[in-house]
Parts: sequence; structure tokens; C-alpha cells
Amino acid sequence: MKTIGIQGGNGSFCHEASVNFSKNHGIKKYKIEFLITSEKVLNAVENGKVDFGIFAMENAQGGVVLESVVALAHYKCEIVEMFYIPISQNLLARRGVFVGDVTEIHSHQQALRQCRDYLSEHFWTRPLIEEDDTAEAARRLKEGKLPKTAAVIAPKSCADLYGLVILQEDIHDLKNNLTLFIGIKKLEDINDE
Repeated sequence: MKTIGIQGGNGSFCHEASVNFSKNHGIKKYKIEFLITSEKVLNAVENGKVDFGIFAMENAQGGVVLESVVALAHYKCEIVEMFYIPISQNLLARRGVFVGDVTEIHSHQQALRQCRDYLSEHFWTRPLIEEDDTAEAARRLKEGKLPKTAAVIAPKSCADLYGLVILQEDIHDLKNNLTLFIGIKKLEDINDE
């Protein structure tokens, strides 16, 4: 069984990307390690703790994922595949909370960037709080680690996964919202051959 370390939590876009990667490479049996950050993914790949790593590199609206660029500068890896997946950002909240009740919005920096126009039009007076992952923000909201009237921007799958409701669907500004993901593996040392 192969292990795939991903930048993100259960239900994240990176989780979806890892499923696509597995299909693209005929990997039928695999275990996903939710490593949350690009740094942890690259570290786990370089140190042989996982067979493959998946992380986001660039979004059509939000631009380059800076955390991935910084992490790539510190680790060695071999790129196996670069591929795009469509991204649908959604506003999620706890049951019983409505759009007018939302006091603050939490999500990954990239998700906040991808929804900039929507947020400035509908939530310009509410604080936008950066989290390390969209799915992790949804999990924290479910577990009561965020205020009850907070909302999160996350994939639709997080609504079912974490018992949240979708207040608004497809709130990203760019309608053809694609993110470039990279699949990596450990760089084989030439001296090992």
C-alpha cells in the first residue's frame, strides 16, 4: 500500500487532487496522510515517510501558493505530475446560522484571495481570518474551536463531512477557477544506483 502525504485536511481540495493523482497513476491501494502544509509534505517525501506528496502550486485567481514555493526551496524531490483541478469555493456555517448572522470568515489565504470581490461586496465589515487549510477551518468550526457565528470558505464536501450547511455556493470570483497541483516523490540519489 502506498502512502500519499497531502497539503490539507480531510475534505480539502488537495484531498480531491490526491484521489485524481492515484487514478492517473493506477494506484488502487493507498493511505492518505493529512499533513496540512507544503513544508510537512516535502519533508515527509524527502525523508521517505510517504511515497508521494501532493500540494497546490498556483491558482488561476489567487496566484502562486507562496508556502509551496518557499517549501520547494528547502527540499529535494522529483515531480511526477502537474495537473489542474476545478475549485469551487463555498460559504459554510453551523446549522441555524444565516448569512446575516455571520460575524467573521475563516479560510486559507488562497481561498480568501479567490473570493476577494464576493467578500468585499457582501462582507466588507467582517474580519477575514487566515487559516492553514480550508478543510481544517471547517473541522474547527464543527468542533466549536471557532465562534458559533463564524463562517468558513471551503469545498462543498466539507458540509457533509463536518455537519455544516452551505450558505452560498460557488462564491469564487473567477468562474473557471482552476488550481495547479503537483505530485512528487523522493528524488533518487544517483549514488544509490
